[in-house]
Amino acid sequence: MIDYQHLFDFVRRVFIAMGCPESDAELAANVLVSADLRGIDSHGVARLSGYVRLMDHGRLNPRPDIRVVHETPSTAVIDGDAGLGLVVAPKAMQVAIEKAEKAGTGWVAVRNSNHFGIAGYHASLALPHDMVGWAMTHAGPLVTPTFSKERLLGTNPICVVMPADQEPPFVLDMATTTAAYGKLEILQRKNLDTPTGWVQDAEGKPSTDANAVRKGGALLPLGGDRAHGSHKGYGLGAMVDLFCGVLSGANYGPWVPPFATAGFMSAEEGVGKGTGHFLGAMRVDAFRPASEFKQNMDTWIRRFRSAEGIDGQSVLIPGDPEREMEQIRKQEGIPLLGPVENDLRQLGDRFGVPFPEEN
Repeated sequence: MIDYQHLFDFVRRVFIAMGCPESDAELAANVLVSADLRGIDSHGVARLSGYVRLMDHGRLNPRPDIRVVHETPSTAVIDGDAGLGLVVAPKAMQVAIEKAEKAGTGWVAVRNSNHFGIAGYHASLALPHDMVGWAMTHAGPLVTPTFSKERLLGTNPICVVMPADQEPPFVLDMATTTAAYGKLEILQRKNLDTPTGWVQDAEGKPSTDANAVRKGGALLPLGGDRAHGSHKGYGLGAMVDLFCGVLSGANYGPWVPPFATAGFMSAEEGVGKGTGHFLGAMRVDAFRPASEFKQNMDTWIRRFRSAEGIDGQSVLIPGDPEREMEQIRKQEGIPLLGPVENDLRQLGDRFGVPFPEEN
């Protein structure tokens, strides 16, 4: 177990050694380590070596000029200048919040960015302002549309957060695939198979091989197959791609550049600029008094929590598992798989940053 503060400091120092300004390095490290704290290990420090490889291949600018290239009172398009999505996205979300404060809602499309970590971090920036937060991003093509062998979409997550009063906020953060690619990476490191419905092989047949995507197969949309609603997952993934790519001016569909951990498979870049995101903020009091809304949110949350469970199970509110895990890991530390720790130690050796010792 590694103390999360020590892990945060290690990641921050690596980003500084990569050439990031100190404030950007701190922000990027906070986004990454927050994923590990919440138990989303697939999007935490296990990704750090991927960002380094992006820089090594000339696809990541550690000191970007992030700028608004088009705007109206309630909307903006931001060019991330090939910066860390971990930095570009929260800065874009701040623009959305500022616009929402003046206009009631704020919507920001981002182009020319990179992988932005967990969507929940960025959307949740709206909560202290009594706003509903939205965050979406598309990703490199690892996902096949229903009935296809071709990989045309990314895992394309959607996040929506809503503030409550006495209860914790509602935080829905989900991929539009049955499983995120990072979960495959974890299974690969553990030499385990996937559950049925996660992947198909290169011929389009169902598979449980955690390496199926590397062998020419694909991740499946949410639902797995047509009989279980994969057309709905495909539709949600397509929607995210259109908001993040076509609307922003980023690449889209099979042209979205892949993240480093996907093995630098070929991407058909050329229809836009880099990777895209879409972020939004909605002032609750643009619709009704915030205090009344948050009290009603408490009522909603408590009613669902009290639902009669099956075989002693409890109904969870989106965000519950992550909050519980965060409390545990802040006290006990963050566990790292052997291959992840080895990667981090190698990065530490390369950049002259000592890796923290276990608790």
